Amino acid sequence: MIIPIIILAIVFILIALRKVGNIRFKIWQIMLLGAAAVLLTGQITPIDALKSIDVDVMLFLFGMFVIGNALEESGYLSHLSYKFFKKAKTLDHLILFILFGMGFASAFLMNDTLAIIGTPVVLLLARKHGTSSKVLLLTLAFAVTIGSVFSPIGNPQNLLIALNGDIANPFITFFKFLFIPTMINLLLAYFIIKFFYREHFNDKSLKHSQEPIKDHELAILSKISLLMVVVLIIINVLTVFLKLGIDFKLTYIALISAAPIIVFSLFSRKFSTIKNIDWHTLVFFAAMFVLMKSVWTQQFKAKAGCCWYLDWKHHR
Repeated sequence: MIIPIIILAIVFILIALRKVGNIRFKIWQIMLLGAAAVLLTGQITPIDALKSIDVDVMLFLFGMFVIGNALEESGYLSHLSYKFFKKAKTLDHLILFILFGMGFASAFLMNDTLAIIGTPVVLLLARKHGTSSKVLLLTLAFAVTIGSVFSPIGNPQNLLIALNGDIANPFITFFKFLFIPTMINLLLAYFIIKFFYREHFNDKSLKHSQEPIKDHELAILSKISLLMVVVLIIINVLTVFLKLGIDFKLTYIALISAAPIIVFSLFSRKFSTIKNIDWHTLVFFAAMFVLMKSVWTQQFKAKAGCCWYLDWKHHR
């Protein structure tokens, strides 16, 4: 019964090391190997493995990844970035803009999406302004991790809680209890970055240049999808406030918003928008569900067996 725990420990070690001998592993490969190990050792049945995968989370991630990839491929993301970051006059301003801008965006587009589409944005900013890419990437990591906390769709963990935690109005509940702590921690992140990387900070003025939109049709659809995300979030909140009795799942927000892009990709045969989404992250989460279900099930069996033994011993 400790086999799943051993496999989980090995997975954690491999994720930390990322390398065995001359072989390098990616995180999704390590998690997939872990899931395969519990299946092959009979710690979980194939049917239970399939049932363990949370379809709502997977579909939500898929929808958000489609929107994120469309934003990047169309060039609309670079266009939005210019409009937002052009107000940053110094590196201090830029760090704050990334922290709070990307942080807020990750709360509604999910932090995995922002990590994917935000990386080329901050690398471009680093190259344009001759600043450290390490500092800006670290800032992005702080932003999407901390900023995603105050929304039920900010990260997969929050989404699982919102979907399975019997929370009547998740957007209002998360905002009420987590918005202020999130803002405080984003501000603290700024001071931490400035303290440890103070040699990179100066008063040099930043000059911004606009990037052209690559695909105007896809850019329009991306804009529509972003607006739909906002509108559907408002609808989700209102259905609870007005007590309409409609089960408007959070998954619908991602899938309905991504629908225009998916339909366009299918009819125009531009499959790259769907083909190039981060499938590896989807594999990672599917495998993680399988591995953790195996660990949970075996631990439950072990506790049940222990309780049965103690009860039997007590009544001998």
